[in-house]
Amino acid sequence: MAKASRESFGEALAALGEKYPDVVVLDADLSKSTKSDLFAKKFPGRFFEMGIAEQNMIGTGAGLALAGKIPFICSFGAFVTGRYDTIRMSVAYSEANVKIVGTHVGVGIGEDGNSQMGLEDISLMRSLPGMAVIQPADDVETRQAVEFAIQHKGPVYLRLTRQKLDDVSPAGYKFQFGKAVVLKEGKDAVLFATGGLVGPVLNAAKELENEGLSCKVVNVHSIKPIDREMVALAAKSGGKIMTFEDHNIIGGLGSAICEALCDDSPARVKRVGLYDTFGESGSPEELYRKFGFDKDGVKKTIRDWIK
Repeated sequence: MAKASRESFGEALAALGEKYPDVVVLDADLSKSTKSDLFAKKFPGRFFEMGIAEQNMIGTGAGLALAGKIPFICSFGAFVTGRYDTIRMSVAYSEANVKIVGTHVGVGIGEDGNSQMGLEDISLMRSLPGMAVIQPADDVETRQAVEFAIQHKGPVYLRLTRQKLDDVSPAGYKFQFGKAVVLKEGKDAVLFATGGLVGPVLNAAKELENEGLSCKVVNVHSIKPIDREMVALAAKSGGKIMTFEDHNIIGGLGSAICEALCDDSPARVKRVGLYDTFGESGSPEELYRKFGFDKDGVKKTIRDWIK
């Protein structure tokens, strides 16, 4: 069933609270939107409403982590990563075991517009030493990624959507940090996608089979560390490589894959995402159509690139 990854996060965290008593949650006046309110209702003594004061929330979260707790600090991706300097010193430099949760990412948030769209957050978090960057693609992957984040020793940035995501994970799916997931095999091109674009890319690739275009689809949930083995395999396959992300292509998934390719072997890569621009206001459907992120837009981009 299609579900926004922010909803899956909130439900998973509330369900895991009993199992992990050291987990605490902080929010910056957006708990109903980030869905951390589900944890607050179940464990009110372990939830802290910090108000519209993200820097204070980050510093408090770092202190709780250094005291032995496992804090999840939650806000919109654009707001929490906008306090980059505080994250850099209080979390990354201190190697604090803080889990940063950024919801409402990409143009997929819709009418709220650019001021609340996380479009540069991956590039900011990727640049920090020791910071893991995870963007799950559906409900089951999100739930497993939340438990991984709890168990992982070190800072994590978890990137979540406002819009609902189609189920894409195969039966019996098991989340493996740093390992991309092949959702469909193909020989003409390798399509790397993350988060909200995994579903549209997978559906587009399936329909393109009817046109004689065979595309491999790879879900990249771990953007840092990137699955270098999977990227190298794509380069050796001889097909073209494309990357898809609801994020600026500068510093995002496309950059991560190109960096890996430059280190290992050269290959032609087409990066699909936003470039040197801000988002706009409109419905999620309108914005995905405008930026070519919907199924039909993705099909056209793949078709034009391959042919």
